[in-house]
Amino acid sequence: MSPKLWTKALPGEPDVELFRHRPDLDAALAHFAVPGRTAVVMTMGALHDGHASLIRAARARVGAKGMVTVTVFVNPLQFGAGEDLDRYPRTLEADLRVAAEAGADIVFAPTAEEVYPGGEPGVRITAGTLGERYEGASRPGHFDGMLTVVGKLLHLTRPDIAFFGEKDAQQLSLVRRMVRDLNFPVEIVGVPTVREGDGLALSSRNRYLTAQERDTALALSRALFAGRDAGLLAAGEGPAGSEEHELIRVASPAAVRSAARTVLDEAAGLEPPLVLDYLALVDPADFTEVSDGHTGEAVLAVAAKVGATRLIDNIRLWIGAAR
Repeated sequence: MSPKLWTKALPGEPDVELFRHRPDLDAALAHFAVPGRTAVVMTMGALHDGHASLIRAARARVGAKGMVTVTVFVNPLQFGAGEDLDRYPRTLEADLRVAAEAGADIVFAPTAEEVYPGGEPGVRITAGTLGERYEGASRPGHFDGMLTVVGKLLHLTRPDIAFFGEKDAQQLSLVRRMVRDLNFPVEIVGVPTVREGDGLALSSRNRYLTAQERDTALALSRALFAGRDAGLLAAGEGPAGSEEHELIRVASPAAVRSAARTVLDEAAGLEPPLVLDYLALVDPADFTEVSDGHTGEAVLAVAAKVGATRLIDNIRLWIGAAR
């Protein structure tokens, strides 16, 4: 196995192994892997507490003797023309500390040349019709690029379990569908969204926001919570708190949509304005809009731009009779 490529900055800090090349990663996996107890958390870096929650969940699941790998790779296939590939934050030293403190054993941070040695791959995994809706419609090709690199990193890291954030709900749905359809031998686990104290969902792109833009951006979470609470009132229940880690039962898809849209319409008049991309109440299995008669799990999802920054958010709900 190759020697350690990163060490503690200060005595007493937690440690993590950094690997930049596939042969070194292979050697580390062969040396450390515990059958049935290996997990991966895939990231594009700029790690924050949302990523840390994924790593902590992975560590809790595999136990002290298991192995947790974190990948840090800004995947160029996921960025379209005019998107923020060049300015996407790259903070590897800070990422290593976050990963170590959250319980990771290994960080695999390859270059684009390492992941795609022959340039852009000629064969990719396609997201199909599920990948053409909402995020896929706004970012053509994004999900094909995402699935291609997720598939490749699953092969390279060989986990038993992979952890993904629920904030990227359509991504999570597509990864689950890929694993099922293509028979990947891995369990996919979704981890609830982590929010800042004011309700804004944690995102690496939040650092782009000015103070005024951040004030406007809060309309995304306010809209989601307003929709949820309107649905609760229609069900004859009181307003919920700000957490959505457990599915909350709502009675009326129409009330949910209407209340959320009212908040977003008001935010369009702020300075700077919120520019809505979509608001959708969808079935998480296929991301089609749910009908007023829908019963079961649903995702209330929103995407918008504030200034030059595009943000997404969602909450999970249960529509209809109690489960």
